Amino acid sequence: MHWMNKLERKIGKFAIKHLIVYILAAYVVGYLFYFLDIFGVLPGIYSMLEMDPAVICRGQVWRLVTWVCTNPQSPSLFLIFMFMLYYWIGNTLENIWGTFRYNVFIFMGLILMTIAPMLIYLVTGLMFGFGNALSLSASTYYLNFTSFLAFATIFPNQQVYFMFFIPIKMKWLAIIDAVFLAIQIGQYALLAYAQPAYAVYCISTIVSILLSVTNFIVYFLATRNYKRISPKEIKRKRKYHKQVREAKVRGTRHYCAICGRTEESNPELQFRFCSKCNGNLEYCNEHLFTHEHKK
Repeated sequence: MHWMNKLERKIGKFAIKHLIVYILAAYVVGYLFYFLDIFGVLPGIYSMLEMDPAVICRGQVWRLVTWVCTNPQSPSLFLIFMFMLYYWIGNTLENIWGTFRYNVFIFMGLILMTIAPMLIYLVTGLMFGFGNALSLSASTYYLNFTSFLAFATIFPNQQVYFMFFIPIKMKWLAIIDAVFLAIQIGQYALLAYAQPAYAVYCISTIVSILLSVTNFIVYFLATRNYKRISPKEIKRKRKYHKQVREAKVRGTRHYCAICGRTEESNPELQFRFCSKCNGNLEYCNEHLFTHEHKK
């Protein structure tokens, strides 16, 4: 967490509060242009938002940003429920992680998924000569999936109603979605092998899936506190639990929740309860003011 804390101190003031609201607003704009396009009011306006490396290289650089407005899913009767779900998950993650960390998670995913299609287009165009004939579209669909995966990791036993009446825990939904994405990767890989003309499109989609999952894995691992699984900490915990068991057998009245020492093993120590810790934990005078409060 050290690097994240340093980064937050330096640029945390620029973090966007309620970022999910702005993302949903971008979707609303995208759906508005989509309907204006399909109903013939402004033909072709929606395609002007899409990520298309070929035309970006010819000067339409706004697509590097406007692709975020493109629809993560096709319009349907469940669109309002999709927005409610995205808002719930995004708002909860921001409350749990904090505004800055949620911003890092979202923008890191967006940047990766913006760079990837451009690199794929340039590499395939230079190496294989058919990059100019392909449009590699990007979508936030898979980034939304990783937000759902992060939520399920934090609240695995949170129960929701699938199809509005089937109760199911978030962890099972996350597992089902992960299996579905794995199947998608396999299908696109087979399609790329069977139809070489679609190879670059399939590779681009597979890369988008893998990048979104990688974004979650990197962020999740980078923000873990590994002190609790260090050999030194494991040894300390084992010693502590052993001393606690021995103290209970002897009927000891006081023992330190950090080092496990008691008034019998160390009669020179003084023991006090911490008013800021949950569970009426007691500490020796060496750890009373230096321990991390248990909430």
